[in-house]
Amino acid sequence: MLKGKKIALYVTGGIAVYKVVDLMREFIKNGAEVRVAMTESAAEFVSPLTFQVLSKHQVYIDTFMEDNPRVVNHIHFADWADFSLIAPLTANTLAKLAHGLADNFVTSALLATRSPIFAIPAMNTHMYDNQVTKENRDLLTKRDIYMMEPDTGFLAEGYSGKGRFPEKERIIEEFEGFMRNHITDLPLKGKKVIVTAGGTKERIDPVRYITNDSSGKTGHAIAEAAWNKGADVVLITASSIPVPDRIQKVAVESAKEMHQAVLEHFETADSLIMSAAVSDYTPKTVAENKMKKTDSLSLEFEKNPDILKDMGSRKRADQCLVGFAAETEHIIEYAQSKLKEKNADMIVANDVGQKDRGFNVDNNEVTFITHTSEPIPIRLKKKTEIADDIVSWIVDFFKNN
Repeated sequence: MLKGKKIALYVTGGIAVYKVVDLMREFIKNGAEVRVAMTESAAEFVSPLTFQVLSKHQVYIDTFMEDNPRVVNHIHFADWADFSLIAPLTANTLAKLAHGLADNFVTSALLATRSPIFAIPAMNTHMYDNQVTKENRDLLTKRDIYMMEPDTGFLAEGYSGKGRFPEKERIIEEFEGFMRNHITDLPLKGKKVIVTAGGTKERIDPVRYITNDSSGKTGHAIAEAAWNKGADVVLITASSIPVPDRIQKVAVESAKEMHQAVLEHFETADSLIMSAAVSDYTPKTVAENKMKKTDSLSLEFEKNPDILKDMGSRKRADQCLVGFAAETEHIIEYAQSKLKEKNADMIVANDVGQKDRGFNVDNNEVTFITHTSEPIPIRLKKKTEIADDIVSWIVDFFKNN
């Protein structure tokens, strides 16, 4: 969601300024371009040089520093941004914005800003709870400035209360949701996408099960990529990887549980991406108690439901069905056969017999097998990047159908 976005970061004078440096770095790591404006008070806490070196852009403080005669800096700064972020927003600057004051670079630029504004108030708990501050927050909210709730925790004054600058993970998740609500041309907006992930577990007894080496990283990355493109995402997962609140999580363990969960959502879905490594077989019987050690052990198995094939038989013409083929030999041939047999629109084929790719690692190399083109090889790269490629293919599928 952050990749390629231009973010104007307004830093005002609170103790939390030191945390904003790390937040800015996280935005940049995620592909955003960040430019910074600071109040003089903010510069008392962290040097503007720190922000300049890390952002690779000049930091603006002085309203009257007009080094480019072709533009007015505070207006140009405001016009440049796709999104504007105030972090931290102090009680002082909050009051100025509420009453339209423009007495420094930050307040002047914000008064001229037309991009969506996301504010993170951070201050002493008594200042935050003051009736005047509450009224000022309400005024800005009515003017469509998004006000994030601060955390409750240990404050600079040495006691706990509400007003603490939130952790960066929470800020980024909430800011990305804010961004998504303001981007009108997301290609999967209004689409419901189901993603399955992880290796299912088939119980032998209460403490033992049969599974595989799938980590669920690809499926979780696909869910994020689809959400970034505007989809409403249901992630049906057997993995323990954390799932952000913005994605609907359905936790399952066995293949039968996953099958049932997919059935419950498939009819209303626009697309299903079956990236889970579903166990082909399950024990016929599950012991009620832990099985004791013996000299030998025999287990009888029965077939699990073939979820991809079942959904292929139910698929409407307007639905997109993507499956995976995790193989160790004859990769392309098996995937092409699977494409026809399961009535899928694409099979993502990958070799899971190598240590540097496939199961339980961060990278993969796959081939897209479709009905409309020759096999499309996707070079070895991060699973998050491959997830973007898969979702981009789905976007094209809907454009062409």
